Amino acid sequence: MELVEYLQYNSVLILTFFFLSFGALILKYITFGKSNKILFSTYRSSLLNPLTYVRLFTHILGHSDWKHFSNNFLYILLIGPMIEEKYGTINLLIMTLITAGVTGIINHIVGRKRLLGASGIVFMLIMMSSFVNIQVGKVPITLILIFVFYIVNEIIDGVLKKDDISHTGHIIGAICGTIFGFLYFYTGGNLFVF
Repeated sequence: MELVEYLQYNSVLILTFFFLSFGALILKYITFGKSNKILFSTYRSSLLNPLTYVRLFTHILGHSDWKHFSNNFLYILLIGPMIEEKYGTINLLIMTLITAGVTGIINHIVGRKRLLGASGIVFMLIMMSSFVNIQVGKVPITLILIFVFYIVNEIIDGVLKKDDISHTGHIIGAICGTIFGFLYFYTGGNLFVF
């Protein structure tokens, strides 16, 4: 019992996101993948189905397997708390939901396969990390390097590789993170009214 007193839920959004996604992964194994298809992936489906709209956001909770989950959450748990502290829990929640929604909508319109996982959110966080110590009138070299390494690599992989990775989702996440980083900086931290 004393150990629990020393533990701190230090990053409310990131840890909640982790536990919800971990729960979705367990549910995926229990249901033999049916929960991912019904709730935790987005794909072209009838606009009359209410779950179509739910899945636009909940696809970030679903993962295909433990490796997919752990790869995403190693980055999220590493970068996320710093980003949540810098931008605030509510702002980061809104940015996460916007990124998930935009990714889901674009996949619904032009995608040909089911999309699931938090990798778009990973790329959003990676790009936002470049803005943590930005100065007026300056463009961080880290932003340029991250853009080159991640975005250009995703474009090349998306064109040349035939795999089950949503390179479009990665690019959308990175673009959203870059936009949020610039907007947050240039609005003086008043990105959203909170």
